[in-house]
Amino acid sequence: MNTLALSLHPFAALPADAAPKRPRGRPRKTELERDDGNRRVDLLAAAARLFRRQGFDATSTRDIAAAVGMHSGSPFYHFKSKDALLYAVMEEGMHSAIARQRAALASEDTSPDQSPWVQLRRLIRSHFDTLHGPGNDFIPVMLYEQRSLSSRQRAAIAQLQADYEAPWTPVLEALHASGHLLAPVKLSRLLILGALNWSVQWYDRKKGASLDELTDACMALFLKPCSVPN
Repeated sequence: MNTLALSLHPFAALPADAAPKRPRGRPRKTELERDDGNRRVDLLAAAARLFRRQGFDATSTRDIAAAVGMHSGSPFYHFKSKDALLYAVMEEGMHSAIARQRAALASEDTSPDQSPWVQLRRLIRSHFDTLHGPGNDFIPVMLYEQRSLSSRQRAAIAQLQADYEAPWTPVLEALHASGHLLAPVKLSRLLILGALNWSVQWYDRKKGASLDELTDACMALFLKPCSVPN
């Protein structure tokens, strides 16, 4: 047993022959650390925030544990390694983004025959919510720390990204067919998402436009306003 584990062991002060034997491996969870998943959520939020501010390499599990008031080894009850925690931050973030986008496209005032113009505006506005709303720390982490993932993890994140971007293609195809979008659809999707993602570098809602105003500016920038629908 290492020094840290010994110092935390409730029987560390007893003679060696008096301490009950335990199987090797991770120490058992204390009652404080057993919970309904809230600690995992807290760890993900803290890790995303620290990975964003300090970078993955410069952030230790001790930093993450301290941010949520846990012992330095406690994150390993929930995640096997810091690498696994990095992947979980990106995975959870993408699942949240996909759910937010689906909700935006399925809002009450949306009809099956809504115009592609309206659909694109909803996609852009939802994307800005993902980039700049609560829980948005995972986006910069995903954009700049994927090199730290394994090849299998990168493939899994790439699939989630593909699932997220899939609804954009038919909308852009319809706008291209109607003459509102002049550039090729595939390049348009890449350029639009690239431009939106870059806003994490400069956008500050306290100093600039609202997200609705930002969305309107994007629509004016990307689309040709020929008979724009209401």
